[in-house]
Amino acid sequence: MKNHPYPSTPSHYLSACLRNAYNSYLPMHQKNYQPPGKPRYEVLDGLRGVAALIVVAFHLLEVYSGGPVHQIINHGYLAVDFFFILSGYVVGYAYDNNPRLTAWNFAKRRLVRLHPMVVFGSLLGALLFYFQQGDTFPPIAATSAGTLLVITLVCCTLLPLPPSCDIRGWAETNPLNGPAWSLQFEYLANILYFFVLRRLPATVIGLLAAGAAILTIDLTMNLDIFNLLGGRGLLANTVVGGWCITEQQCYIGLTRLLYPFLCGLLLSRTVRSPRIKGGFLLCSVLLVTALAWPRLGGEQQGWQNGLYEAGCILLLFPTIVVLGAGSTAGRSQRLCRWLGEISYPLYLTHYPLVYLQTAWANAHPDAPTATHAFVYVAVFALSLLTAYACMRLYDIPIRAWLRRRYL
Repeated sequence: MKNHPYPSTPSHYLSACLRNAYNSYLPMHQKNYQPPGKPRYEVLDGLRGVAALIVVAFHLLEVYSGGPVHQIINHGYLAVDFFFILSGYVVGYAYDNNPRLTAWNFAKRRLVRLHPMVVFGSLLGALLFYFQQGDTFPPIAATSAGTLLVITLVCCTLLPLPPSCDIRGWAETNPLNGPAWSLQFEYLANILYFFVLRRLPATVIGLLAAGAAILTIDLTMNLDIFNLLGGRGLLANTVVGGWCITEQQCYIGLTRLLYPFLCGLLLSRTVRSPRIKGGFLLCSVLLVTALAWPRLGGEQQGWQNGLYEAGCILLLFPTIVVLGAGSTAGRSQRLCRWLGEISYPLYLTHYPLVYLQTAWANAHPDAPTATHAFVYVAVFALSLLTAYACMRLYDIPIRAWLRRRYL
């Protein structure tokens, strides 16, 4: 007797429905990262999650760091540059050699992948905005509900706000969710990719990457070729910046974007990654060490730190991506998958909580060290819980629905 294609009992039918409902969400989420028919880079998923965790720890510790030279987890901001390399690699892998790809189809796919969390992060920032009021953010007290509403709507579109629209005091292009600045550059990279870069041969991409590497060296070594890097103080010889619409900040943001994205795109086209068994641990150790390394050169020998950051961006991060792309996750497969799933929600939901923690820490400088440590751990845990809940209840379902409806 042949097996019937449908469950034979109500309990079997219910189990099948639940299983199919779960599978309808998870593969949709996974296909956002790699296209159907191509294998997933599970180790790169995991490394993206590791970098996101370092970003959260770095941001929460900034208030206790005593300035750029003494920053705890000193080079955590380099995770953004690592994200850009990953983005170039994955976008090239996913969309190269597809002559039928139209601008509208590409735009829809990238919007479905990226924009739901942009909206959620901005709305979360608006929800917590007035709870951050205090001496740390003086403009909040003078911001009306109507102004906040207008700013929120603009932030949900990801259009960058000029300093004249600042309602926090940090001159961020998204004053409700600071890290969204990197998504603005991510969108710019996607536009450049579709209309220009995907049509260029690897040789030209390599030449463009070499030119962008010069910009990276100009920034990290503070050569100031274009007279745009003056007045940076202790931030000289770092890549810190990119979140404000000024000539200097736009130059820093573009510099941080161009070489990593071009390099990742070039690697996806030209380099055959060596097969490494269980390379997730090795790549994670290299990445965490690079991001947590102390400031080099102190206040007087900043060139040492610039040389270090140039080495990370130009050489170490591409090496980690190549090793990760060739690695098998092995026993770390489930961990890599979970880290990859939570990385983007974590990156775009943690900063409204960081604003709260920063305002509290500055308002209670005399609180016992144990209290500050408890608040730090609690906010870190809350960031993870918020990101996980957002991932399960919002990000995965809403993108699955958008894919079914529009793709």
